[in-house]
Amino acid sequence: VLQARVKDYQPGMLTELLYEDRHLVDGWDKVASIYQTTDWPFFARHRERMGAYHHLRSEEVTEIAPEILAAVDEHGPISSLHFKGYPKTDWFWSSTSLPRAALETLYAAGTLGISQRVNTRRDFDLIERLVPENILSQSDPNPVEDDYHAWHVLRRISSMGLASPAGGEHWQGIHNLRKADQRRGVLSVLSEAGDIIPIEIESIEGQIFYLRSADLPALKSIDEEPAVHAEASFIAPLDNLIWNRKMITDLFDFKYVWEVYKPKNKRDYGYYVLPVIFGDEFIARVDMKFHRKTNQLEILNWWWQKGHKPDDDNTPAVARCFADFKRYLGTGQSAVAPEAKNKTFLKKVNR
Repeated sequence: VLQARVKDYQPGMLTELLYEDRHLVDGWDKVASIYQTTDWPFFARHRERMGAYHHLRSEEVTEIAPEILAAVDEHGPISSLHFKGYPKTDWFWSSTSLPRAALETLYAAGTLGISQRVNTRRDFDLIERLVPENILSQSDPNPVEDDYHAWHVLRRISSMGLASPAGGEHWQGIHNLRKADQRRGVLSVLSEAGDIIPIEIESIEGQIFYLRSADLPALKSIDEEPAVHAEASFIAPLDNLIWNRKMITDLFDFKYVWEVYKPKNKRDYGYYVLPVIFGDEFIARVDMKFHRKTNQLEILNWWWQKGHKPDDDNTPAVARCFADFKRYLGTGQSAVAPEAKNKTFLKKVNR
């Protein structure tokens, strides 16, 4: 997500903000998320609900949680690897060890935080060792649920840029706001307050969307400012831009499905295919694989979106995009797979 937005972004920048400076914190919003540490008090409701939900899932986990918490208190940052000889329990994705489930439960409730990540391993520590006391001691800034809903809905619209009240996973994680009628009520309040603006789109009949009032000047500036040189970006499958997949389909005629959970023989494109944006259009999809052992990027495939093809504008932009992506990965080595579609184009842009 950050690689597509921040020039010369490197993963170490996020690690520093998260686990050294602690300006950011691992938490939950729509899903597992990263947000500013100063936002911690706003998610009190979410942590309370998550903690209760996790505990209700397994009595075994609830029973062992104090023991796991005491171990963290004594030893400092530890992962599930610290605990040996414990049985497994049924958990969300599959069975897992009791200590790991207990760590996740304590983390979801905000009792523990993530001290650091080493590849896929998470080291947990007491939250008071990770988040400043002056932030932890703050009460929920929105004790009235209507105020909380207004805050979280406005935040979610800000995350997506444009929002529809229709149901979908883009509204997940907002406490007690599952029904469309409830969302419309909050959107109406925000609209009357002038915080958001209802938007109609010429090509999409019968639907109302909402834009933050604070974002309107940026929208208007598109027609007022001189045309800028368009650039290309690879968009991550979980990027907030494409949280509302139906809206993206309606707006751009670009239907995207993250096929990582599909069986191989049922995938239309590939395991981890990225949408490609050029300027203000989705122009293609790219399938790549980074081989860490050899430090080489393999470009497996490229599919042009209907109505798009290589030209003098998008070709150099995509070449710059590939160069940026390789710098992000820390490699100068890349190759186009022999069976790749549009292989001539890929060889041209993979310099």
